[in-house]
Amino acid sequence: MPHRKDLDQALTELDRLYGEVDRLAARLVEFHGARLLCRRGCHACCADELTVFEVEAESIRQHTASLLETELPHPTGHCAFLDGEGACRIYSHRPYVCRTQGLPLRWFQESDTGALVEYRDICPLNDGAPPLEELPESACWLIGPFEARLAGLQRLLDGGALRRLPLRSLFAGRPR
Repeated sequence: MPHRKDLDQALTELDRLYGEVDRLAARLVEFHGARLLCRRGCHACCADELTVFEVEAESIRQHTASLLETELPHPTGHCAFLDGEGACRIYSHRPYVCRTQGLPLRWFQESDTGALVEYRDICPLNDGAPPLEELPESACWLIGPFEARLAGLQRLLDGGALRRLPLRSLFAGRPR
């Protein structure tokens, strides 16, 4: 278990990171306007197998202790934190990955030949015009920089093991 000071520092930095992500994601939401059909209750992207770094799990525990202790997880098949109408019960404290879901995403991967190749993706519900490939780089969420910062916060806690936990495991022993 990490020292309390390290945990407090990591959680403070996590809140800052979330604030920055939310500000930048809001700009993309505004830019894309009607293209983004994500609304309260849309949960097509809310996967049951989602895992988060321990630092994010601890943030969720601290902000939603009562929910975790007294309520049941959503039935398997979708995220444990969905309510009966498909809305997120921890929306204001949701993990990083959930804060950018639905946005046009771009990332780089090394090909078999060693070349760096750009990839793009978007929730099929939000696909539209102009085509994803024609969007300017600035109109997509770049995967990588924030994930690296998040991994750095986790390293403060576990020395580089980068441990992750399934979101469903945060509930107080109440599988469903």
